[in-house]
Amino acid sequence: MFDMKFIRDEPDAFDAGLARRGLGPRAGEILGLDEEARKFTHALNELQARRNAASKEIGQAKAKGDEDRFNALRAEVDQIKQQIPAAEAEKEKKLAAIDEILSGLPNLPDMDVPEGADETANEEIRRWGEPARLNNAVEHFDLGEKLGQMDFETAVKMSGSRFVLLKGQLARLERALANFMLDLHTNEFEYTECAPPLLVRDEALYGTGQLPKFAEDLFKTEQEHWLIPTAEVSLTNIVREEILDAEALPMRFTAWTPCFRSEAGAAGRDTRGMIRLHQFSKVELVSITAPDQSNAEHERMTECAETLLQRLELPYRTMILSTGDMGFSARRTYDIEVWLPGQGRYREISSCSNCGDFQARRMNTRFRAAGEKQTNFVNTLNGSGLAVGRTLVAVLENYQQPDGSIAVPDVLQPYMGGVTKIESVN
Repeated sequence: MFDMKFIRDEPDAFDAGLARRGLGPRAGEILGLDEEARKFTHALNELQARRNAASKEIGQAKAKGDEDRFNALRAEVDQIKQQIPAAEAEKEKKLAAIDEILSGLPNLPDMDVPEGADETANEEIRRWGEPARLNNAVEHFDLGEKLGQMDFETAVKMSGSRFVLLKGQLARLERALANFMLDLHTNEFEYTECAPPLLVRDEALYGTGQLPKFAEDLFKTEQEHWLIPTAEVSLTNIVREEILDAEALPMRFTAWTPCFRSEAGAAGRDTRGMIRLHQFSKVELVSITAPDQSNAEHERMTECAETLLQRLELPYRTMILSTGDMGFSARRTYDIEVWLPGQGRYREISSCSNCGDFQARRMNTRFRAAGEKQTNFVNTLNGSGLAVGRTLVAVLENYQQPDGSIAVPDVLQPYMGGVTKIESVN
């Protein structure tokens, strides 16, 4: 959501930001509705003032025994009482129209975000590690199926396409990855671990920007709850409708949860394997900061995610996304892409975004400095730290051995009970 004062004061800058997102101008339409709403506000103030004055005059007329004046004033007050609800309804109609427009518009990108229509305009800002060039590298789904521990056919029988059943040491490896991530984020990076709800209401998804625009990407229950597409929704809404103490910022939360996405726009893409599933697990990072902290926090969050890949010794590159590839709520996003030798290319494994005050305005989350009356909106940030399923994919492909077994990364061996190699159970 946006600050109406900013749109009133700088309509050209607002439209320029939308243009960088590939959208047409909207400031004129919004300001037209705003002007009409303000006219009704002015009219309401005048009606209410006249009603109050006339009500006093009624008492005076009655005291003087002026029956004609008394009746005329009562008729005037009755007429005003009928006019006020109509004016209020028109005002609310204009405000609702503004909200409908604003709720469907994405956040405005930072000025240094590269401009472009899609991912082809993304820019690499750094890379780490040397991509493995393996002879006859095999993709993760073939590796997992040959190990007898990644079962797509049984998952189809239970749930349909885009689901997987992990078994044995691969199931344990996924758990080991999540525990390793949580331990690092909580012990070294000062995030507070949470176990949040997986079912949320409309307001929570509106707050983080998934509703109303992206309803088709979500799963909804018959009881009107939604399955979370990411723990970002639950973690960010921890501070919904709160006024926080400035001294408590930044606040940092992390959680390992299942995530559920319909993949409505993914027809024909990544139809095999674990890259794009309806259900997957992810360790999420969320930060709540003051505005002057958020850029530094964005760099810090991205570094936290990168550190995991370095500890796992998985080569990656970090990209800044273009204006046409950023998510709806983000003003600036870094994607971390891990090298997959089976595919012979980099694939996204983490996306870290600074949303500025965009989500905070939708959630009405503010902060106040000690001794001050004024409040300001917080900034919110979120990132994958990391997508657990995709990290499992990266480990399988980068640690595959010529005999089809998988070497377990050193940092994961304590979480695997000392197991150093995953071998076929067939």
